[in-house]
Amino acid sequence: MNSFPHPTPTSASISRRQFLAAATSSAAVGLAATRVSGGESPEAGVISNIDPGFVGPQFFDEQERQALLEVLESGSPFRYWGPGRPVKVQRFEEAFARSMGARFALGVTSGTAALDCAVAGLGIGPGDEVIVPAYTWWSDYTCVVQAGALPVFAEIDRTLNLDPEDFARKITPRTKAVIAVHLLGGPCDLEPILEVARARGVAVIEDAAQCVGGAYRGQKLGALGTVGIYSFQINKMMTSGEGGALVTSDPLVYERAARFHDMGTIRQVFLDRSGPSQVATFAGENFRMNEFTGAVLGAQLTKLDTMVGRMHENAEAIYAAIGEVAGIRLRQRPDPRGDIGYGVFFEVRDRSTRDRWIAGLRERHVPASTLTGSVLLPLEESVIQKRTRHPDWPSFNSPAGKAIEYGAGCCAQTLGIFDRFVQIRIGPKYTQRINDHIIDAIRQVGGGLV
Repeated sequence: MNSFPHPTPTSASISRRQFLAAATSSAAVGLAATRVSGGESPEAGVISNIDPGFVGPQFFDEQERQALLEVLESGSPFRYWGPGRPVKVQRFEEAFARSMGARFALGVTSGTAALDCAVAGLGIGPGDEVIVPAYTWWSDYTCVVQAGALPVFAEIDRTLNLDPEDFARKITPRTKAVIAVHLLGGPCDLEPILEVARARGVAVIEDAAQCVGGAYRGQKLGALGTVGIYSFQINKMMTSGEGGALVTSDPLVYERAARFHDMGTIRQVFLDRSGPSQVATFAGENFRMNEFTGAVLGAQLTKLDTMVGRMHENAEAIYAAIGEVAGIRLRQRPDPRGDIGYGVFFEVRDRSTRDRWIAGLRERHVPASTLTGSVLLPLEESVIQKRTRHPDWPSFNSPAGKAIEYGAGCCAQTLGIFDRFVQIRIGPKYTQRINDHIIDAIRQVGGGLV
């Protein structure tokens, strides 16, 4: 689902083509956490290029190799049957549910597929409204539209996530759910969102695609709401290239999601988990995870805490050292311990100052950018025009759908926040020398801009 590439040229929004190009341009990083250009070694001379790399591939080793070989040798890449005994996806689901603290997990083909299954699991459809942050990845919007429901945008705040107060303001009698996104490695301010949602009868979909392994007040993200989703695309913390998962502790939601991901039918493995069927067969999709994906994810899951720990440690070292730098305010973090350390984020006075900060940091070879990897959705032309797969699609043909207006006017607070924030990417294998270089660069640039 949500994807965050390496720093790209500053812009309010990046197209999918630009996003994929940015990711592809960094694919050669491979297992290297940092790259020093000009023939220099990290021990000699000035660091001239810091590349955080893709996290999951930096931890690929014999575990992933052996797991994949086991699938090849069994001749059974399909999760349900074959000449061998396919168990990789099933074991991954069971281990992932335990790790996230949920009763049930469902492996699917992507984070986007997980969102579609979550929406289906909640029975969301025409006439329903779903509240979505104005700054997030496309999938949080498209999963609502594909269900025939109406996306209602709410502002983000200085957490870079959903503003709980604006969420409460946007609830109507038609509101069925809210998508609480944990964006850019940091948990949203979840407690007030959950309190309002419970009081108003609104389901909470936690989108932890960009925060796999993150936590909120000691509990793993994804299992605190009604249903949670994750992405395992290459830009995420653990990866199988593509892939996703859904978790919930609600048997009915789980059965509906499991049916939707497999043509509307239900396999015994899911009923063994959730109990007797409560839902008749209905039209679904095919989002089944294969055994190769399950094999890689099973291996990556055993390393997730290590990945998060290293990223978090590097980010915290930088946050701790720059808190007193003049002219900046650090990202508001409802639970710093639960932040996975994807990046270091701080706010400056205005857009012009932000751009000067980014230019100064890049001159010092620091991977700085505007907020990347998501989209200011209300500004997108296709969203403003309410364009769907068919002109009679129900999302925008109800009275509420016809009346709603997207554009800059519905997310002024979000646009201001986007224009003021600087992002610095963090790598899991940064050394103390690299962290110190980033800290020194921030202090130098800040001193020159005061």
